[in-house]
Amino acid sequence: MTDGSVGASFRDPAGFVFRHEGVIYRQVNPAGAEDYDALMASGLYERLTDRGALVGHAEVPSPLEPGAHRTLRPESVDFVSYPYEWCFGQLRDAALETLRIQREALECEMSLKDASAYNIQFHRGRPVLIDTLSFERYRRDEPWVAYRQFCQHFLAPLALMSHRDVRLSQLLRIHIDGIPLDLASSLLPWKAWLQPTLLLNLGLHARSQSKHARDVRDGKGAPSVPRISKKGLTNLVTALESGVRKLRFEPRESEWSDYDAAGSYNEEGLAHKRELVSRFVASQAPRRVWDLGANTGEFSRLACEHGAQVVAFDVDPGAVERNYRRVRSAGEVDLLPLWLDLANPSPALGWAHAERSSFVERGRPDLVLALALVHHLAISHNLPLGRVSRFFASLADALVIEFVPKGDPRVDTLLATRPDIFPEYSREGFERAFSEHWEVVECEPIASSDRVLYRMRAV
Repeated sequence: MTDGSVGASFRDPAGFVFRHEGVIYRQVNPAGAEDYDALMASGLYERLTDRGALVGHAEVPSPLEPGAHRTLRPESVDFVSYPYEWCFGQLRDAALETLRIQREALECEMSLKDASAYNIQFHRGRPVLIDTLSFERYRRDEPWVAYRQFCQHFLAPLALMSHRDVRLSQLLRIHIDGIPLDLASSLLPWKAWLQPTLLLNLGLHARSQSKHARDVRDGKGAPSVPRISKKGLTNLVTALESGVRKLRFEPRESEWSDYDAAGSYNEEGLAHKRELVSRFVASQAPRRVWDLGANTGEFSRLACEHGAQVVAFDVDPGAVERNYRRVRSAGEVDLLPLWLDLANPSPALGWAHAERSSFVERGRPDLVLALALVHHLAISHNLPLGRVSRFFASLADALVIEFVPKGDPRVDTLLATRPDIFPEYSREGFERAFSEHWEVVECEPIASSDRVLYRMRAV
């Protein structure tokens, strides 16, 4: 990652984030001075950082030209993720944390001026606010300026995921400023309107937006700003919290939601695979691992046992949900489950393609795990093995990869409904295709199966 201003940080006149000599800083501009000083004097900063809800920072001399009100060096987050990569539980927890922060801010005579989901990251297993400049001083009787943003970034996608289809969170990839309320309202089923929180904050909110837009267009002028007391704002936060908590998603059986290691091996084979993966990972001693096709994270956790910070990607939202629930229930701090389709990974988005970085731009792991994955890419998606090899080489210099041959029940399932147009899909073809970018360090057949596990290094 190069030095300079961070692509997502240019809209707020109060300050911006930049990188200098590989270190992340946040500059507080003169325009943000009063609100920042109020935050630090209010006791809210200590209250939030003490419970891990806001990243801490140190005030440091500016490495740039003078003129900043303050320069902050915030605590670093291991991997930046985006709302369209989160499972339902992650988005829901991020929403509830945002509301709890707003409640505490009001108690300290502050308020969130920005309720963007992109200001939340998952750090050490839980959601945390990373934008110190999201706060402003509370102004008596003024409405919550971030209310619409909260509804578009959190309430609308959660309602769609809960009441219609969990995959509708992918609308956030198209609408990076949040799902428009009229669109969300048009997609929700009638039963959603039986929930008062959704009726008031999505349905009627969307209708009010449309009416105000018509009034302005017809020359009637902008509507007057409603006055609301602090108690009224607190009641709004309470109602939103209650509504978000009532939204549910229970993973149903899908193509791969039960496609875990236990379903592909007998007891001996599974034990041997665990032993091999553990040994291969230990040989690399990685600090950062990306587990591609992690399912519910069984082998991700083996990497964690060897001291790695692991990002566990999977295409199935049900598997990611189960993985995240285990992270939360066990209090795991080294594992981040994320929802990602490797055949169509998260691209660079936003203004000048720079506001949201692509999947491959957000760091470089020391090791990639690709277990029981290649046959999906090669057969389900018709991706040539050579291209798969090159893609993995663009991610890391070390790879632990499993080859599943034809004749394996999982591969036979993929081929059952289509002609076999994959003559190069064999162990020999796999090794030949990967030899251009990788050197095999060690390989070993997995007991009681025809599968083979490889440890490779880039050439």
